[in-house]
Amino acid sequence: MKNSYKEYGAGPTMVMLHGNGEDGSYFKHQADYFGRKYHVVTVDTRGHGESPRGTKPFTLVQFAKDLKHFLDSHGWKRVILLGFSDGANIALIFSIRYPEYVSRLILNGGNLYPAGVRLVYQAPIICGYFRFALQSLVDKSAVRKKELFRLMVTQPHIKANHLNDLSMPVLVIAGTHDMIRSSHTRKIYRALPKAELVMLEGDHFIAAKNSREFNEEVDRFLTEADQADGGAYLS
Repeated sequence: MKNSYKEYGAGPTMVMLHGNGEDGSYFKHQADYFGRKYHVVTVDTRGHGESPRGTKPFTLVQFAKDLKHFLDSHGWKRVILLGFSDGANIALIFSIRYPEYVSRLILNGGNLYPAGVRLVYQAPIICGYFRFALQSLVDKSAVRKKELFRLMVTQPHIKANHLNDLSMPVLVIAGTHDMIRSSHTRKIYRALPKAELVMLEGDHFIAAKNSREFNEEVDRFLTEADQADGGAYLS
């Protein structure tokens, strides 16, 4: 399975991972902005956008394995990794499994486990999953929806103590009215040794709806990380 992707700009490689049911175009405002000084790569996750579903498991762990294969196939060994929602969860799983690949990590609206999502948002997701699961028994076109909803209902499963071993600079960034519980976002932040927490006014989709502030915060974080270590993390 080959991931579909798009590239922008030149410089240190910055890989962006979209959320559930989306594709790389979610980051159109980030690709334009960061493409001025980075080599930006927006990737379509397995079964999303123009990337094929394939036959392997439709899980976040598999998506992280896909990402390693994708990076290896291009020879990109040290990247800035930015993930949104399920993309943040994939980025976190990937960083835990393959920390040597990640120079800086930006986690936007991620969670460690399903209960990290506010119940007011998670309850309709659970109902949707059961609806599509039943529908898929008689309508094969509902299988994709079932798989997408199942991801949000059953995953991820990340242990907070596994975050303690991540040594790269990390920006945890979320909306003040995010679908992820603010206490859960802070739990992620506290578990990371070299993390910074930023809460921007807005909901789960701050990168799209509040792109100016989002981009400026990410840019500031990356600039300060470079200044702190003299670019030692960058390839």
